Amino acid sequence: MKSTLSSSVSHQPNAISRPFLTDGGMETWLVFQQGIELPEFAAFPLLEEEAGRELLRNYFRRHLDIAEELQTGFILGSNSWRANPDWAHKLGYTESEIRKVNELSISELQPLRDEYRNRVPEIEITGTIGPRGDGYVPADLMTAPQAEAYHSTQIRIFAEQGADSVCAMTLNYTDEAIGIIRAARTAEIPAVISFTVETDGCLPTGESLRSAIERTDAETDGAADYYMINCAHPTHFEAVFNDGGDWLYRIQGIRANASRLSHAELDACETLDEGDPFDLADRLRRLQSVLPNLKVFGGCCGTDHRHIRAIGAACLSQ
Repeated sequence: MKSTLSSSVSHQPNAISRPFLTDGGMETWLVFQQGIELPEFAAFPLLEEEAGRELLRNYFRRHLDIAEELQTGFILGSNSWRANPDWAHKLGYTESEIRKVNELSISELQPLRDEYRNRVPEIEITGTIGPRGDGYVPADLMTAPQAEAYHSTQIRIFAEQGADSVCAMTLNYTDEAIGIIRAARTAEIPAVISFTVETDGCLPTGESLRSAIERTDAETDGAADYYMINCAHPTHFEAVFNDGGDWLYRIQGIRANASRLSHAELDACETLDEGDPFDLADRLRRLQSVLPNLKVFGGCCGTDHRHIRAIGAACLSQ
């Protein structure tokens, strides 16, 4: 199925048909606000119990209610960021169990879309892909062909389950992004790539965000639907846009952290840094003037429905 958020490489303005909200930092909400232990920071085991599934449904309902109130589109992302072989094997999952939980991560979202179909203008279901390794620390890097082979099974599952797109979140090096896009192209499902950056606005490898996007596009014939930034505060990356360039048209979404802390500081944090929802919202609002196609707004670590409501109110009134 072709994504409703599809964009072309020609950098047409308004490539996304309408503004979309998505959710906040699910894992930090579960750990710090719900008191749920997440071994390996993996939330997908919650899908195996009805109580866990209902908790996740209510989490999404709270965000969908905001989209209904603001009459904007909404992206439902599957609870599968850690549901790849390396991370799932650490939790004792077999290959068949990994397949089942990935299937369930998509099928659980479809009744929610039906529930809000006549209340929210447009809802997309995207299959969430996480990095093979630690999103904060680039180690044991794969080549693009290795990344394509590694991520292809999960991507195929999402396509078979009827997801509208796949979204790779918290990627920290370019070859993994290239491999994911190629695997998605083979599975005939649109792909969105979301890089994370350090406090200097560069990827954890030291590569500039501009270089990462331009090289990924060059090596995939611009096949990614669009690019996002996630798991960083706007103060970490807003300065990298100052020089302009066509690459800015390819950034169409931001899922920002609530906290201004670095990745290393966040890893060591034992309490939740919720930041200032209204300052965060205002910073994203101001980025709309330098990112011409910015239309997807959500949160990452430390954010919840309060941040999403503030972001929606600030950015969707433009």
